[in-house]
Amino acid sequence: MRDKSLFKFLTIGLLALWLGIFVLIPNLMIVVTSFLQRSEEHFVDVLFTVENYRKLFDPVYFGVFAHSTLLALVATLLCLLIGYPFAYRLARLTTRWRPVLLVLVIIPFWTNSLIRTYAIKTILATKGLLNTVLLALGLIDAPLRLLYTSSAVTVGMVYVLLPFMILPLYAVIEKLDSSQIEAASDLGASRLQAFIRVVIPLTLPGIIAGSLLVFLPALGMFYIADLLGGAKDLLIGNFIKNQFLDARDWPFGSAASVTMTLAMAVILLAYYRSIRRLNSGGI
Repeated sequence: MRDKSLFKFLTIGLLALWLGIFVLIPNLMIVVTSFLQRSEEHFVDVLFTVENYRKLFDPVYFGVFAHSTLLALVATLLCLLIGYPFAYRLARLTTRWRPVLLVLVIIPFWTNSLIRTYAIKTILATKGLLNTVLLALGLIDAPLRLLYTSSAVTVGMVYVLLPFMILPLYAVIEKLDSSQIEAASDLGASRLQAFIRVVIPLTLPGIIAGSLLVFLPALGMFYIADLLGGAKDLLIGNFIKNQFLDARDWPFGSAASVTMTLAMAVILLAYYRSIRRLNSGGI
């Protein structure tokens, strides 16, 4: 009994130590730095200020946050529109084909997302695969300018984040009780009415979870915007990276990081409360 208690204490202690050193302390340093001033010699001066947070409301910087949020919302919506039908069909397949398609969904996780983004860049380039095929088929007379646009950034986000939408949806849809859908049909509901009034409410937790798993990473995936959008599509992740590495304004970059973290925390809190209401039958 004493050995089990000692093992439990060591396990929890090591985990707490790891999180404290590599998670808590770095985040506390970022919070503290966000209230300091920039220094050309030492990166920061130990002088308290809230000017870094005030600068975030400047129209230029606020526009970056708004543009990044819009692109993340568009990518989330596209992932939902593509992922929901796929997850629904996947959950309704026979046990023979379901594992095969699940493996195909999971396979992208075996490759680094940066490498996959380079693959998309190769496809969308002026002399890339897509333009080559379209020219060969005679559908276009000149190569289309697809790369370094907002559309290319959106395509890259959807390509990288789509599995994060499919898997939560599949987990929820697989547990659907088909008798409830049959009961709706027996009561005179059409397939569309049964889908809207029965299936969607029952799968709402998966929709919310998948949307969060896509939306939150999409806000900070700076390398996708760098590779596919160029300098025109500056997202929150790119903005924070530039403040630390290029502008060397660590306090301002820290303030942007803290603001983004707080925004994500608010979204997660809203998700937690919505799930509680769903489980209690409040919706």
